Amino acid sequence: MHDAPHQISREAAIAAVDEAIQSRQSVRAFLPKPVGRTVVEELLRLASRSASGSNIQPWRVRVIAGDAKARLTQGISDAVARDGFEPYQREWNYYPVRWREPFLARRRQIGWDMYSLLGVAKGDFEGTQQARMRNYEFFGAPVGMIFTLDEDLEIGSWLDLGIFLGAVMIAARGHGLHTCPQAAFADFHSVIRPLLNIPENEVIICGMALGHIDPDAPVNALKTARADLDAFATFDGL
Repeated sequence: MHDAPHQISREAAIAAVDEAIQSRQSVRAFLPKPVGRTVVEELLRLASRSASGSNIQPWRVRVIAGDAKARLTQGISDAVARDGFEPYQREWNYYPVRWREPFLARRRQIGWDMYSLLGVAKGDFEGTQQARMRNYEFFGAPVGMIFTLDEDLEIGSWLDLGIFLGAVMIAARGHGLHTCPQAAFADFHSVIRPLLNIPENEVIICGMALGHIDPDAPVNALKTARADLDAFATFDGL
């Protein structure tokens, strides 16, 4: 007779999901502890259950580590040293062209909070640039990912990719790992394409760092505020 498969209680399942969501944060300092390919594959398989319009599953992912990740980091570093940041712009707008409230205040607050933890004072151009460059090192994470979409796909597929990214991040927490989604990589699409053999008909949307959090890094103490429920939700008939 075989033992019955292990089952957790409904309450334990709810607690595990809640914990994965509530403990997710954008980690900006990782330990060098490696993450195995089988773990990354499992996370992506889990995330592939994400919803997508008509189940078209539009996401594409390039996973890099070791020398491949180092070459990407070096390529971007060389480009910045040669040209500065200005010539490198993403192919699409992430943020509004004209900022307004409450979004402007939220953006400023996280900027002030993060740079304060990093010890970067207002007006410290060199410190700001150094902090910015850490993006392209995947903040020291052992695994980096670059996400793309085919250029002929519409806004619904961008929504699908966002759902997929969220699933990757929550799945990572379930495996004791942390992440940081990074739109900053989209600025360097012209550098990244040849390094990762990404064709011109794919739009580079973002990167993501994956690894083990450095619990002693001051920047990881950043706790972002969240709006109260009544600031973004209404209920009628419930």
